[in-house]
Amino acid sequence: MNLARSVAIELAHFAPKFQVRPAFQFINSTQPFVTTLFDPIQLGDIHCANRIFMAPLTRCRATPGTDAPNALIAEYYAQRASAGLIVSEATQIVPQGKGYTGTPGIYSVQQEAGWKLVADAVHAKGGKIVAQLWHVGAISHPDFQPAGALPVSSSPYNPGGTTYTQNGKQERVEARPLELLEIHHLIAGYRHSAEVAKRAGLDGVEIHSANGYLLEQFLRDSINKRTDEFGGSVENRIRFAVAAVDQAIAVFGAGRVGIRLSPVSAANAAMRDSDTQATYGALVDALAARKIAFVHFIEGNTGGARELAGFDFAGAKKTLTSAGVAYVGNNEYDRTLAMASMKLGNLDAVAFGVPFISNPDLPERLRSDAPLNVADTKTFYSEGANGYTDYPSF
Repeated sequence: MNLARSVAIELAHFAPKFQVRPAFQFINSTQPFVTTLFDPIQLGDIHCANRIFMAPLTRCRATPGTDAPNALIAEYYAQRASAGLIVSEATQIVPQGKGYTGTPGIYSVQQEAGWKLVADAVHAKGGKIVAQLWHVGAISHPDFQPAGALPVSSSPYNPGGTTYTQNGKQERVEARPLELLEIHHLIAGYRHSAEVAKRAGLDGVEIHSANGYLLEQFLRDSINKRTDEFGGSVENRIRFAVAAVDQAIAVFGAGRVGIRLSPVSAANAAMRDSDTQATYGALVDALAARKIAFVHFIEGNTGGARELAGFDFAGAKKTLTSAGVAYVGNNEYDRTLAMASMKLGNLDAVAFGVPFISNPDLPERLRSDAPLNVADTKTFYSEGANGYTDYPSF
């Protein structure tokens, strides 16, 4: 037997066990490495133990009067610390940004102390958590506003529908357009909230620019009718969102900043932009240039159909990958779809929403293909531990 054949036989014998990949193709070793949900990922400067992320989920348990996180909220997140990354529930950057009863803020001393409780509890369990920074814009009501003022938006805008306030069910009203100086004050508000998050010990922040809230009310020309530097052209309409990202980068560095986008969603009755691809494509390009940690996409209609027409999600993934930015997919993923999408390389991580509400140990359940607890929708936005911290682990 000649030397080359002898070496080939030896390599073929050991390759299955040791994954030998010789420089010369003696054996058939052309299968690429396949990333799975359960592999770790370096998300910018954040090391995540797996690619099963917890999506932001409004639960309305903040302390009345201060809108601060509390011990119950800390327990809830600590129970879910096996997620590769927790993105906190949306948390308003200023009192004006509030649109629902019981949502937490991230601008005051009391709120900073509350978020420190949360961060410490998650870190004690080996987890990672970032705060989602939020302003609802027009999706509010005077009952939530300081001194009963009108909600604000990019332009005069009434999203319609109703909301529940401390005074019961209320019809939404037309928001007033922000003055130019007010926009710059809010941009500074994003920086302040990022500073609060950093002092509290959180691992980073995600800018909420999705679901028809304030930043998306600037992105979409269906809502934004401004004629100043924050309206009109695509460059102007993405300016506010990019500025919020830049403020977070100034505090945390790009490697601890993400953003959430929903290019084709109709959440909160927000009509689509006249050219979704051009607007959100330009925003993705700007984010890639900043080399932030991740972009978190709602694929399709929030909480509904995964109809992707109107925006090139695959193209966005390619742009972000080339810049070293992770693509996080979200919306109606189950184990089968998540694993198939990961195998195809369509995303870098998956953010699960409702399954994390009722399954605090979701990563282990997905790993072992165990049955999932069914979530009780009646307790999603109620008070106390019921339907919050009382779901059993497998």
